[in-house]
Amino acid sequence: MGIGGIYEGWGQLVTVAIMAVALGMDAFSLGVGIGMKGIRLLHVLQLSLLIAFFHVLMPLLGLFTGSYVGYLLGQVTTYAAGGLLVLLGGHMILNSFRKGDGGSRAVDHRTVWGMLLISLSVSVDSFSVGVSLGMFVNSIAITVLAFGVCGGMMSITGLLLGRRVSRGLGDYGEALGGAILLAFGLLFIF
Repeated sequence: MGIGGIYEGWGQLVTVAIMAVALGMDAFSLGVGIGMKGIRLLHVLQLSLLIAFFHVLMPLLGLFTGSYVGYLLGQVTTYAAGGLLVLLGGHMILNSFRKGDGGSRAVDHRTVWGMLLISLSVSVDSFSVGVSLGMFVNSIAITVLAFGVCGGMMSITGLLLGRRVSRGLGDYGEALGGAILLAFGLLFIF
C-alpha cells in the first residue's frame, strides 16, 4: 500500500468518525430533551443501549443497500451520496428550529414501545448515511461500530446532561449535526 492508499484509508476513517458524531448529535439532542423531563439511571442505560443497537443496524442495512447501488450505478453514486447527505443535513437543521414538542419527544420513554420508537426514530437517518457511505467506504465493520458507539455514548451524555442543563442546548446539537452532514454532502458533490 502506497502513501496515497494510506492517506485514503485515514481520510475514510476521519470521515466516518465525523459522520458518526454528527449522527450522534440527534441522539444527544433527544437525550437532552428527555433528560429535562426527568429519567431514571436504569432508563438511561436501556435507552442508550437501544439507540446504540439501532445506530449499528440501520447504517448496516444502508451500507449493504449503498454498495449494491454503487455497483449498479458506478461514478454517479458519488453525486447521489452527496445529494442524500445534503438533504439529510438540511432536514436535521430545519427540524432543530421547529417549535414545540412533536414527534418522538411526545412518546413515553419509560415504556418498551416508547424506547423502541425513540431509538428507531433517531437512527433512521443512519440508514440514509449508510446508503451514502456504502457507495465508497471499504470497512463496514469499523463504520457501523463507530456509529453504534457514538450513538450510544452521545445518547448517554445527552440524557445525563439533560438532567442538568436547559432545553435549548438540544436544538443546537441537532442543528450542528445537520450542518456537519450538509457540509460532507457538499464535499462529495464538489
